[in-house]
Amino acid sequence: MAFCVTPLSIWLCHIVIEPFTINSCPPQCYYITNWCNPTMDEPAMKVEKTEQPQNRRAAGSLGVGLGRAFERCGMLQALMNLLSLCCKPFGRAGERFDSVGVVGGNLSSTSGGRDGKDGLLWFRDLGKYAWGDFSMAVVQANQVLEDQSQIESGPFGTFVGVYDGHGGPEAARYVCDNLFMNFQAISTEAQGVVTTETIERAFRRTEEGFTALVSELWSTRPNMATVGSCCLVGLICQRTLFVASLGDSRLVLGKKVGNTGVIAAIQVSTEHNANVEEIRHELKEVHPNDPQIVVLKHGVWRVKGIIQVSRSIGDVYMKHAQFNREPINGKFRLPEPMDMPILSANPTIISHPLHPNDSFLIFASDGLWEHLSNEKAVEIVHKNPRAGSAKRLVKAALQEAARKREMRYSDLRKIDKKVRRHFHDDITVIVLFLNHDIISRGTAPDHQLSVRSALDH
Repeated sequence: MAFCVTPLSIWLCHIVIEPFTINSCPPQCYYITNWCNPTMDEPAMKVEKTEQPQNRRAAGSLGVGLGRAFERCGMLQALMNLLSLCCKPFGRAGERFDSVGVVGGNLSSTSGGRDGKDGLLWFRDLGKYAWGDFSMAVVQANQVLEDQSQIESGPFGTFVGVYDGHGGPEAARYVCDNLFMNFQAISTEAQGVVTTETIERAFRRTEEGFTALVSELWSTRPNMATVGSCCLVGLICQRTLFVASLGDSRLVLGKKVGNTGVIAAIQVSTEHNANVEEIRHELKEVHPNDPQIVVLKHGVWRVKGIIQVSRSIGDVYMKHAQFNREPINGKFRLPEPMDMPILSANPTIISHPLHPNDSFLIFASDGLWEHLSNEKAVEIVHKNPRAGSAKRLVKAALQEAARKREMRYSDLRKIDKKVRRHFHDDITVIVLFLNHDIISRGTAPDHQLSVRSALDH
């Protein structure tokens, strides 16, 4: 848990179940993690502070006091009961959450399934959301995990987000903290009606918020202008799947082919990567007077020779001229003045009416698709038990990454984060299984779920 200290009172604002977290936390937070096994001689919890400077002494006293007060793990249930009265991460008063937290949290809930951790891999083998079962897994390669993800499920339907950060974790974390909340606020203004416009407005508000944050921090953290995130969002409501994408994360549908027993792999999302010929044409049409809008460097097409993706949240140095100057790193500064945004934050949005033959959905950051084809990923999910589907996909990608480097998977697993990035990227996978007996009813059952990914290993 994280307890936030203000001058007047103490607010219970944020649950942390290591390594995965729920919601965002204001300044002055202390994390209480690593609840012990009662049979072990370890302390009941470990108190860790964030890097927030204000009220450090007060928060430290609070953390120490709590550490002493809850020395026995038997007190955990009482504390959770207290939190259930004080904290609702994404809902309104009175809403019931069947599961909060994920992967490695060992949280017992009606979502079921097994959470676990295997080195740099975290997973939830199987859980339940509004329209069926889900499986989720994340493996870290970077020194700091740059992928973020979330599942939110409630009366509105189900919202899934995969956010693949680049240049640092800040943009992906910001999106994970704000995009769904912006969508929820905007859809509430529209009396709960979900449209492509609703989703576009949520993306726009998130982009504007992050740009404002970069502007606010420009004098102290100018390199925030060079941080960005791809975004892949799936929203299921009223028997319809909406898909919104920025960048090169991918959603693949596993669809039954009649009664043949065969499952077809259908890519649903659009990818905005300069290595895709259509995207290069799009960029050249938007920037007809710039012969250097896409540049081939070392066999890879990049926008302005710098970045592969053409759409993202963040990367404001490629959108606003006032941020493309010193003191940002010279490799990000353009040689000529910027008279219009080069990158875009406008998502491609499609709507897909769900059909009874639609079996499952695979959401994943591009780290998975670098090593597995759409067909291979669908085959792995189809031919194996549901439990552990996401973890199985991640491990298949890691095995392929090891094979490409002529090494054994067991040796790859021994390589620590940061060095691991030379072999593969951070990988996030969420598999949603579609229960059409529930979907056909049209309205989401009363099953509240709020799950989001780790900040770091």
